[in-house]
Amino acid sequence: MMMEALAVSMVLLIGITINATRAGDLVDYTPHLTSEEMEGKITASTFALQQPRCVFNKVVDPADVIWLVVALSEAVKSFKNPKTPGDLPYQSFAKNYFYMTLNTTVSNYPCPEKSDDIAILRVGSETECVVDLWRPDCNGPLPGPGPYRVRFLAINSTGVVVKESKWSDPITLIRGRNPDRIVAKPRRRRTETNVIITILSILSAILVAALIAAFIYKYSNICDKPMSADFVGIQDPTIVRYTTHQMHDRLSIK
Repeated sequence: MMMEALAVSMVLLIGITINATRAGDLVDYTPHLTSEEMEGKITASTFALQQPRCVFNKVVDPADVIWLVVALSEAVKSFKNPKTPGDLPYQSFAKNYFYMTLNTTVSNYPCPEKSDDIAILRVGSETECVVDLWRPDCNGPLPGPGPYRVRFLAINSTGVVVKESKWSDPITLIRGRNPDRIVAKPRRRRTETNVIITILSILSAILVAALIAAFIYKYSNICDKPMSADFVGIQDPTIVRYTTHQMHDRLSIK
């Protein structure tokens, strides 16, 4: 009996030690959307995370690999660290509700962060590997609005999870509209626009009418003007009128 009690105590002690170790593996970091002011921070199939700079640098080995776990928000409570990342492929996300992607070493999350760095992770940006079973780590488009939650895992060369972050807050994507429900309607012009167009049309018509009237008035005056009395008619160039000096002399003698 004493041996059995001792064995049970040892099992309980080992269990407590393992749980304590697992609790110690948690890094006090909550993943979140990027703080950069940018368009497309959240789309219908992607979102932009802030890179975990200065999070794992001092607590993992340089050879350890940082993975991102993407999960449906309601499935987080049932998540268990996989034996290998390949156990949670992107292609089985619809069945598993989890997948692992964006694996890289901690050296790609340098610390301190440079001020001119754009330190983001675009989740869901790959399309060429969606059905490629040889790419279980595919960073494929997210299939719906979610919501989703993510966490980072640091895995060593033997496949053991050595550190893990907290889960992010739920992230909901932009919900796209069903094209079958979109009703195309002609755009209505505003009343103000219609009034302006009408006024401009009237003014244009008045201006054209005024120009035509001025043109008619000008040329009608030219046609109706009487001929001047001083107007010299055209003479026959063959008739030359002149008075000789002799004629003047004769008249003066008489």
